[in-house]
Amino acid sequence: MTTNNTSLAFSVTSRWHDFWRGGIGEWILTHGLRIVLLIIFAVLAARFISWAAQKITRRIDADFQESDQLVRTESAKHRQAVASVISWVSIAVLFVVVGMDITKELEIPVGSLVAPAAVLGAALGFGAQRVVQDLLSGFFVITEKQYGFGDLVALTVAGIAAPAEGTVEDVTLRVTKLRSSDGEVFTIPNGQIVKTMNLSKDWARAVIDIPVPTSADLTMVNDVLQGVSETAMKDSSLRELLLDAPQLMGVESIELDTVNLRMVARTLPGKQFEVGRRLRVLVIAGLIRAGVVTSTDTAPVVNTIASTATVSKPAEPKPMDDPT
Repeated sequence: MTTNNTSLAFSVTSRWHDFWRGGIGEWILTHGLRIVLLIIFAVLAARFISWAAQKITRRIDADFQESDQLVRTESAKHRQAVASVISWVSIAVLFVVVGMDITKELEIPVGSLVAPAAVLGAALGFGAQRVVQDLLSGFFVITEKQYGFGDLVALTVAGIAAPAEGTVEDVTLRVTKLRSSDGEVFTIPNGQIVKTMNLSKDWARAVIDIPVPTSADLTMVNDVLQGVSETAMKDSSLRELLLDAPQLMGVESIELDTVNLRMVARTLPGKQFEVGRRLRVLVIAGLIRAGVVTSTDTAPVVNTIASTATVSKPAEPKPMDDPT
């Protein structure tokens, strides 16, 4: 029994040894092991590239958070967008190179792939036109610095009437991701963007339209609005958002009952909405103090209950004459 077990173990060991010395075993130890190492290297390298890109973007965010700046600079926005694109392109190139090395290890003749590659390229050329268009559009978005991370933009998309508005959260060569004021995330292919409106490029402008009744003294109203401009510059928190004093542009339009005046103010990028809301509060308070109301404003009417002393008794009906 022991002899049989020994011979069986020797037979298994011999077969195992012969397997690794054979053609398949040698291929696994040489080419197969190299292919596995290439795949592991590609995965680890891709993770490292993603980690490095995230570290760079976090460093840019940390520099902004630690500074006393209220908004990101244009260079910081562009650096974050470029870091995202470089990481995406680097991972794509890495996998292409690793794929070519694996093809070489599999000993697939490259010459035999020319004809299938030509057919495949033609098919992709017709079927992937949108992808190529997205990549080219994304390249020009980055190089021309049309917008970057953190910009407030309104993008007109082909086939959609309403523009997509929101804050840019990510820019790649293929897509742009926006987060709206409601927290929704829009993913827009770059090739479908027809028009780009950057609302936070270098500086922004708050526009306040002020309707006043046609019967109001416009000279007095102008003085009130000039006082609002001076008050805004004296407010320390509001002055940090303004690049210069608000300017009164004059009469913008004339309607049947009102005259619309316009006030504008240059602000930091993306702060025009906050500045506009705060200026409107100051304008309303100033006009109320000056006694300027719109033509639709009327004094409240209070219905009073008459006292019993002033209520006359209803007349008693006269008795009918008795015919008898």
